[in-house]
Amino acid sequence: MGTGTKCIGLSKMRKSGDILNDSHAEVIAKRSFQRYLFHQLRTAVSLQQDSIFMPGTKTGMWKLKPDLHFVFFSSHTPCGDASIIPMLELEDQPCSPVSLSAEAISDPVVLENKRKSEEIPAHLMTKRMRTKPRDLPREIPSDTAMHYSTGKDGSLQISPDSSNSGPPANGSAAGPAAAKGTVPVGAKVVDIYRTGAKCVPGEAGDTQKPGVEYHQVGLLRVKPGRGDQTCSMSCSDKLARWNVLGCQGALLMHFLEEPIYLAALVIGKCPYSPEAMKRAMIDRCRHVSGLPRGFQVQELKMLQSDLLFEHSRCAVQAKRTNCPGKVVPCGAAIGWSAVPEQPVDVSCSGFRQGTTKKSVGSLQARSRVCKVELFNMFQNLVSSISEKKRPESLRVKKLETYWEYKEAAASYQEAWRMLQRQAFGSWIRNPPDYQQFK
Repeated sequence: MGTGTKCIGLSKMRKSGDILNDSHAEVIAKRSFQRYLFHQLRTAVSLQQDSIFMPGTKTGMWKLKPDLHFVFFSSHTPCGDASIIPMLELEDQPCSPVSLSAEAISDPVVLENKRKSEEIPAHLMTKRMRTKPRDLPREIPSDTAMHYSTGKDGSLQISPDSSNSGPPANGSAAGPAAAKGTVPVGAKVVDIYRTGAKCVPGEAGDTQKPGVEYHQVGLLRVKPGRGDQTCSMSCSDKLARWNVLGCQGALLMHFLEEPIYLAALVIGKCPYSPEAMKRAMIDRCRHVSGLPRGFQVQELKMLQSDLLFEHSRCAVQAKRTNCPGKVVPCGAAIGWSAVPEQPVDVSCSGFRQGTTKKSVGSLQARSRVCKVELFNMFQNLVSSISEKKRPESLRVKKLETYWEYKEAAASYQEAWRMLQRQAFGSWIRNPPDYQQFK
């Protein structure tokens, strides 16, 4: 589980791997999940029966036990492309629109998207990974009134013509058919929800025209930060990447026969568009081919819950109608993982909460989910296995740095190269010297 809304700027990044660059809730949840996976692998290696993993077909390799699925819940739509959705105004409509809640449309506070500006990042968010099979929320039906699609420049175009509602085209999701969808009967599209994430260098920029043409859709975006620019890609982009490469990351792929994919993504009660989610999570990568064995573009099941996160911006604002002052999100990021030792991790500005300037660089200042801490978990796992029982990728040559171990995960790196080459060519990667720690 994770909460958080902050990122650090480029000037605050550290080459020692002991700071969290991105503390958005989705990322904290995913890194907490990786911590859980390391613990489960350690349990499996020690031959305990209650691990989620079972031996694979090759020496030192493991796979998930059958009928085990992971569901990602997010209380709000991810920042970036998935948040660029139509904003509706009701016209004599007796029922609430199916994709946007009536509260969200009528409450002006909600119209400030969670990441609309750097000054007031909105919506403290909670995410959670589930390991137990369960019934998923029902998919929300939709009555077609108008269709929206992207124009040649990638901006949203609104049309009452229902003949344009074919499936999205393959290839670039910023193309003419990338963002087709529907809006409810009796609703009028008056604007689009904004995202604070900025287009990365090398991508066509937003037009910033008034109304529905403000954003272009289908583009890679980078998160805003306080002060200087961040190097953190939007959560929409990261989720789309995880939907191809898996949630386990490069280090864990040394031990896994197949990537660990999400079975479903569930979004809480908030401004939401099934078409925008599909465009951002799947359609931008659908055309990617030539992936190594085991990797694929997942047909991720995406649904919306009717549950409003009780600590969301609009829920808190509703309780404070007579209270002066503005509501701002908590500056800390909270992570929780199902591990026996120190399951809760609270960080602020990339370090464990309570860290002083003097203590920066010490073990006590590290978040449990920063790069160097997860790397330590990986190294401890490797050390617990005799060399002859290790995966082949960890036997062939001597590896030392975080970068070397990541690069040695050959199938994962090949899949990432294919994804970059065919879909995410402008992705911002941290320079190698930020990953040379041991």
